[in-house]
This record gives sequence, C-alpha cells and structure tokens, in this order.
Amino acid sequence: MIRTRLLHWMGLSLMIMGLVGAPVLAETAPPLSAYNADIKQSSISGISSGAFMAVQFGVAWSSVIEGVGVIAGGPYYCAQGTATAGLLGNAGPILTATGPCMQGPPPPLDPLIVQTDEWARHGDIDDPRNIAHQRIYLFAGYNDTVVNPSVGDAAYRFYLHYLGGRDPGNLFFQTAIGAGHSQVTVNYGEPCNANEGYYIDHCNYDQAGIILEHIYGKLNAKRQGAFSGKLLSFDQREFTSPASPASYSMAETGYVYVPADCAALLPCRVHVALHGCKQNFETIGDRYIRHAGYNEWADINRLIILYPQTIAGNPAEFEPLNPFGCWDWWGYTNFNYAVKAGRQISTIKAMLDRLTSRYVPNQAAQAMAAGIVINDVSDTGAALAWSPLADARGYAVSRASAGDSEFKELGSVVNPSFGDMGLHAATSYNYKVSIMPNGNGVVPSSLSVTATTLPVPPRCDNRGSCLVH
Repeated sequence: MIRTRLLHWMGLSLMIMGLVGAPVLAETAPPLSAYNADIKQSSISGISSGAFMAVQFGVAWSSVIEGVGVIAGGPYYCAQGTATAGLLGNAGPILTATGPCMQGPPPPLDPLIVQTDEWARHGDIDDPRNIAHQRIYLFAGYNDTVVNPSVGDAAYRFYLHYLGGRDPGNLFFQTAIGAGHSQVTVNYGEPCNANEGYYIDHCNYDQAGIILEHIYGKLNAKRQGAFSGKLLSFDQREFTSPASPASYSMAETGYVYVPADCAALLPCRVHVALHGCKQNFETIGDRYIRHAGYNEWADINRLIILYPQTIAGNPAEFEPLNPFGCWDWWGYTNFNYAVKAGRQISTIKAMLDRLTSRYVPNQAAQAMAAGIVINDVSDTGAALAWSPLADARGYAVSRASAGDSEFKELGSVVNPSFGDMGLHAATSYNYKVSIMPNGNGVVPSSLSVTATTLPVPPRCDNRGSCLVH
C-alpha cells in the first residue's frame, strides 16, 4: 500500500504523468478586494490536506488566528519534511505522510513539539503560547479509510500540550459521527460513510456551522432563502508574484464569498476554508465552494469566506509534483512549507492581509442572537456556544449532572464557547454560563441548557462500511 502511494506521489508511473496533464487555463479574474475586517478575528478550517494546512497556518500565524477547524487532519509538522524537494519530491516525508500521518499509528509528538518550539525561538512562526487562546475543533469520522482516526487523536494531544496538558474548554473533538473521509453536511453529497466522489458526505450534521459557532460563539441562524452576498472569483497571481502560482502549486484563480453587509464595509470577520486533495476547482468545479456549508452561515453573520485554490502540479510543466491538488504539508514546494515563509502559507497570509486592509478599529461587532446553545455533542463531549457581550471580561461555565441541582464550575474562558470533554456516553448534563463583568456588579447566570451525549459508536473494524447512527 505504501509503495503504491509512493509511486503515485513520486511520479514514477508514466500513466499517472499522462493523466495529470497541464492545468486548465481560465480567464483572468479581478483583483481581490479589501474589506472592514479585523485580521485578529480571523479563523481557518480545512479537510484532509486542507486540515493539515489549516493546522500549519494556525500555528505559524497564531497571533492572528482566533480558531481552527481540523477535519480528518493531524498534528503540526507531522510529515517532518526538512530537505528541499526536487522534481521527484522528498521520499522520506512522503513515506511519513502516506504512512504514519494517514494510516497510523501517528508519529511520536515529542519531535514535532521540539521543532515547533525551535521555530518559534527563531521567529519562523509565532509564539505557540498563542494557541492557548485559539478555539480548536477536531473531527475524525469513524468510517474514514483515508486518514485513520488515531491521527486526529495525535492532533488533539498536540493542542493539549500547548494548553499545559489541561483543556480549559478550547478544544472539542468529535469522533462519534460515522462519516467517511469528507466534509460533512446536512443533506448534500455522498452517503455518510462514503470515501470517494467529491469527498462531501451528507450525515445530517452541519459541520461548517458547528465549526464557526465553536470559534465565534452563538451565531444567527443560517440563511435559508436567497443569499444577500456574492461568490466572487479573484486573481491569485499577484499573491505569488514575481513567481507564478503554478510554481507554488496554486491556481491562477481563487474564490471568496462576500455578504452584502461586508461589501458595504460594515464590520466583518474572515474565515479561510481549505479544500482537500481532489477537491480543487479544476477537479470538482464549484462543488466545494458552494456546498461545504460555510456560505449559508456567512451570509447572515458578516463572515467573509476565503477559498484559496491549488492545482494538480505536473513536473513536466516545471511545477511541483502534486498530482491530486493537495495542499503542501510534507514539503513538495520547499523545506519552508510549515513556517511563515512557506510558499503557500505566505500566499494565504497575503490574501488575508488584503481582505482585512480596510479595517476600521473600535467599531462594534455585529450583535449575535441571544442565549446559550448546545452546539455539538459526541459520545464523550459537549460543545456550548453563547452570545458575546462587549462588557464581559470572561465567562464562567458550570455543569450539573441530570437530576442534580448543584452546579460545579468547570472553568472560565474569554471567548463565547466551551468544549467539555471526558463525559460519559448517552448521559445528560445541564450547563449554565455566568458573565464575568469588567465593572462592578453581579450578572446572573444564564438559564440552564441540557446536553445528552451520544451512545458509544459501534466498533468499526472495517472502516467505510460500518453502521452510521
């Protein structure tokens, strides 16, 4: 299996080289516009190679990224690519990427953490202590045949390390959904346990909304009718100039969803959504950028969604070897791929800088819907979200077992969401949130809400064909 994957990635099969061909050429798109968005309220998510890249970007630029969504991904620097890649690629990191980082068991975390801290000391990435302020959502579908759920466990432990070994509510790890290797939606795409096609599966699970509410707190209900905003194309060439986008394995055209309020320069925020391998525009058209589930939430909540695009790189065209249009998480572009100077990371950051370059400080953010909600549940956890208050310096979260009137404080957070892990399966819990005001006075706690965890998922010895709840 590993040998077959290696032959694919190293391009030693003439058949594969013939199938890849040259990238599809498109008409020149307009420049990316600037909006009134605070870069320090930005967030990022991705699936598969996009998940690994989301982790890389969120660690490298932890000073500006508020939250990260990781769908079928693993820990930072998992493939450990350190040598400059040539036309045939870097064989060692490819073996690590397609072996331990995908099939498991995942590599030891200690070398990854040592390298993370070393890069931070030299200024190649931001101080990883910033990670303690990020909101992290992790997802591993138990029918995933491409990335073993144990790799998601390693990502969870990587983040837990930078939380001092104790999760204060920043993390939520969903493992109880029977999804295949996919972006998960309510009703669009392949059957829930599929590991093929467009890698978008319908599981009656609103993954995009759950990610956004875990990062930003309770949002207004997603748009059900006609959208107010527009899905726009933009020219990616200026963000790699003077190099060509193809030399970075990136397309000439990217996409961005802009709600009408954001186009009118009202205060907004930016979320970067990264497709996975075989999900770029030249491969599946607009299916990911229209149906991943983000635009419906963005339209009503002043969120700009950035969809950067890769290409399937072909060394015959003097491009990095990337036959499936993956994001670089093992070093096929160059040895800097995981730090700020990485070709794709620096390109995405330049796009983010442009989008947020008309920010006007000291403006009030959009008021969100009131109340506390149960954002998600797994068999071992519950995720809460509530409305942010401008005069709060934090929020205290308390829990009581069902039938128990005594609430015990779990901890306090600065942001308006909380992931409570380590719960019992098929069990109900009650939660309250209390405001910690900046000034004097006492703010009463919210009304309690009840979360019931899911049953333990069925044992899954043959991923891809296991029972879906």
